Amino acid sequence: MNKNTFAPTPPMGWNSWDCYGASVTEQELRQNINYMAEHLKNHGWEYIVCDIQWYEPTADSSHYHKFADLCMDEYGRLIPAPNRFPSAANGKGFKEIADYTHSKGLKFGIHIMRGIPRQAVAQNVKIKDSSYTAREVAHPSSICCWNTDMYGLDATKPGAQEYYDSILELYASWGVDFIKVDDICVKYGRPGDESTLEYGGDEIEMLRNAIDKCGRPIVLSLSPGPAMVEKAEHLCKHANMWRITNDLWDSWENIMEMFRRCNNWSPYVSQGCYPDCDMLPVGHISIRGCEHGLTDRQTRLSKEEQRTMFTLWCIFRSPMMLGCELTDMDEWTKSLVTNDEVLGLLKKSRNAHQLLRTGDFILWKAEDEEGNTYAAFFNITNWEENFRVSLKQLGLEGKCQVYDMWSGEDLGEAEEKIEVTLKSHDAKLYRLKYETQKTYF
Repeated sequence: MNKNTFAPTPPMGWNSWDCYGASVTEQELRQNINYMAEHLKNHGWEYIVCDIQWYEPTADSSHYHKFADLCMDEYGRLIPAPNRFPSAANGKGFKEIADYTHSKGLKFGIHIMRGIPRQAVAQNVKIKDSSYTAREVAHPSSICCWNTDMYGLDATKPGAQEYYDSILELYASWGVDFIKVDDICVKYGRPGDESTLEYGGDEIEMLRNAIDKCGRPIVLSLSPGPAMVEKAEHLCKHANMWRITNDLWDSWENIMEMFRRCNNWSPYVSQGCYPDCDMLPVGHISIRGCEHGLTDRQTRLSKEEQRTMFTLWCIFRSPMMLGCELTDMDEWTKSLVTNDEVLGLLKKSRNAHQLLRTGDFILWKAEDEEGNTYAAFFNITNWEENFRVSLKQLGLEGKCQVYDMWSGEDLGEAEEKIEVTLKSHDAKLYRLKYETQKTYF
């Protein structure tokens, strides 16, 4: 199977982390499945992803319980906690939830940590369909600095690949379409210190092999970031999406940092290969969260900042994962996430790149196969400002028709230049139709 066909365009969906941390329940998954099917599916949103620790019975927020007892089968494979996911009882796993998701025309995903449960190593369980045991394949010194659930797997040990094969076989039997694998895109030496990052390439390759063997087209997402640009070729070969940032939350500083990262990663966006800007913290978030000392709230991003975030994610062609509780989404947020013109860039635009950056302004450009040019204008100042860009700067000559993709307005003909007035931290996204094109270097 060609993994790039599993995600021919950037995946779009919903992830439970920003709302519920490690504590999401079956009822909460189902209510968001229902909302997406009724209100968002027709706009391209299709994945429902259950994030971390669905196997932890006592999980109650985004704070992890150290060395908690986890739900696990006889082969050391984590299974959903039945007190939180009643349909998983009697060994059924996520099959009923996945089947329900599919019945709504959607796709189902789960989060996992790389490696093998420490609990499985302590019990020295047998690895399914092999003569090896958990202790023979675990890498006890390869541990996550922020979660105590797992040991890494030692790729040099016989049986390590068999363990990954066994969990992907299980996920395929449940009907899983997407796995988000954590503590693998980079493995931290010291939290927050990028100089100590270590790449999880050996386990990424084992996961790739296991997916290819399982017989189901499962999208492979890697987390957390920031991914290393020097590993881009390896990531493109083995994964479908990979985080290029740490967890992104609802602050302007987080959005500003993404401009730099997107600029660095823009050459590597291609079919089935998507640098990932992380979840979209819009609407009602952190219902059972405690990240950075912040709890239940509406996003702290202004409407202008949310529009900037969506514009950058779409023109860059990042995967799009909503972080909010969908069922209480307000009308403005719904209008943001259902703008088909803007979301259409994920499917049809190409060659996106930063064209210009000054102290107060950023300009991105993309194009499509129909001869359209897309121009995204970003005001990064703390005040309203007017900006002027010549058509020559955009690689165009002559006249062009300007269409505002956020408002849906035809703005008429532009000749020689385009002028925009932007509120602080706001964005404009224009589609430019023209007769002739010339590229300037």
